[in-house]
Amino acid sequence: MTENRPAGHIEAQIYDRLSRVIDPELGRSVTDLGMIAAIDAVPTANAGADGNRYDVTVHVELTVPGCPLSETITNQINGAIASYPDATLVPHIEVGAMSRDKLDTLVADLKAERRQNPFNKPDTKTRIFAIASGKGGVGKSSVTANLAATFAALGYSTAAIDADIYGFSLPKLFGVTTQPTNLNGMLMPVTAWGVKLISIGMFAGADRAILWRGPRLQRSLEQFLSDVWWGEPDVLLLDLAPGTGDMAISVAQALPNAELVVVTTPQPSASDVAVRSGLVALQVPMKVRGVVENMSYYEHNGERLEIFGRGGGERVSAQLTSALGYDVPLLATLPLVPEVREVGESGRPAVLTPEGALASTTVATEFTRLARRLMAL
Repeated sequence: MTENRPAGHIEAQIYDRLSRVIDPELGRSVTDLGMIAAIDAVPTANAGADGNRYDVTVHVELTVPGCPLSETITNQINGAIASYPDATLVPHIEVGAMSRDKLDTLVADLKAERRQNPFNKPDTKTRIFAIASGKGGVGKSSVTANLAATFAALGYSTAAIDADIYGFSLPKLFGVTTQPTNLNGMLMPVTAWGVKLISIGMFAGADRAILWRGPRLQRSLEQFLSDVWWGEPDVLLLDLAPGTGDMAISVAQALPNAELVVVTTPQPSASDVAVRSGLVALQVPMKVRGVVENMSYYEHNGERLEIFGRGGGERVSAQLTSALGYDVPLLATLPLVPEVREVGESGRPAVLTPEGALASTTVATEFTRLARRLMAL
């Protein structure tokens, strides 16, 4: 027979187990965040012969009323209680919201801990890849979305910023229709397909034309970096606007450790312009990590049809290697696959199955190789 445990001992043991339950948005344990207001354990009325059965009530205070991740958190709490080995525990979760004063204190502590753009710390573990192109229409945003989804599916903690303020598209590509949660001025990124996302397209009024000039563009990026709680992702991707305008310069200033990935298509009209987006590295402290050639070929009845010509990625790679004085490799040649557009427009990156795993397709295989090669460089 299992030795009876006093209620106080059980409450302490449950609290210890709950310290391993992580809030999905803030990346901290629910105990560290002060979300566990109280734990009450009392013997049940029908405890049985050994009396080793308890009703356990956990009082949970979420950061905001109606938190979209409430069910996820309560399921994790139930799992932690159910795993207790020394007694039979019957869990009851009572969910409420933090008081304004308690939330103010929590947000102030989090902001004081971070203080500034978290990706500029010299000891940051985050690899930052800025996805750039010389012109629109080459599939830069599609590459960003599928690469981010691939990183997440491979087990990397992944975040993405839609830095194309005028032509934002990541919310649609990830099927996001909700707004970020606002914790007293600190935003929680929206998570979709395992990727933490932020985009101007998530906010009210974003369906109207955006007429911003340089200083406001720069401020938008600073807010995305400093006013959003990112935690410590392994990978951060930025979907840049085409060309070499204000946002590319702002990224270089705000994230000098960012690595540029240039996207092109095979035809000369695209590759010639793509070189210019890579040459921005001559003027700002960013390293060009490599080139991705998108829409390289179309597979038809076992034959590769080069619809847009050939050699664009190799031309960009060679010219940037010569101009920058270091190797800028051609990292990947991605096929032209209609499913990338069709599935992407439905709100799911084409590299993923409906269940969120990596698909067994050519495009998923190519993106997996690209992701692993980037992390190995």
